[in-house]
Amino acid sequence: MRVEVRFAGFGGQGIIRSGLILSMAACIFSDKNAVQTQSYGPESRGGSCKSEVVISDGEIDFPRVYEPDILVIMSQEAYSRHVKNPKKGAIILVDPNMVAERNDPNNAKIYEIPATEIAGKMGKKIIANVVMLGALTEISHIVDPEAMKNAILQNVPKGTEDLNMAAFEKGAEYGRNVSMQRSAKTLS
Repeated sequence: MRVEVRFAGFGGQGIIRSGLILSMAACIFSDKNAVQTQSYGPESRGGSCKSEVVISDGEIDFPRVYEPDILVIMSQEAYSRHVKNPKKGAIILVDPNMVAERNDPNNAKIYEIPATEIAGKMGKKIIANVVMLGALTEISHIVDPEAMKNAILQNVPKGTEDLNMAAFEKGAEYGRNVSMQRSAKTLS
């Protein structure tokens, strides 16, 4: 098993941190191999950035992501740059409040996750990435929810653990709901 994941958005959204959390959930808390790479513009906030994670049961001989199995898109620029030709059957999570202009590909499974809106209703837009990680966990089953929770707790500032766990749960609940809706449409 080799799964390639790309998180993309802009600096300040926790894109890099999301990749670090996922890779930790996979390799430290799930007994899989993982490698994480990142790139970002010279701006510390607002510039384009991405974080890529490769997860495997075996050795990872090549750390780059060329055809992501999973894309998490949190900005218009990221959508325009990374959603052109996804891998057939790829899972794409997109924040519809951050991506207004879309031309979704037919060969992928698109899930709209309003992570920024959910986080805003919780009082802190900065936790949108954790909301998205909750949805990602439920939709993709790439790692166990407990592994993801443990990795989140290892990576958030002290004193914010409860808020981040609540954000994860909100995202997970949203992810479960959209997964069930998709399954129901498929069955009918």
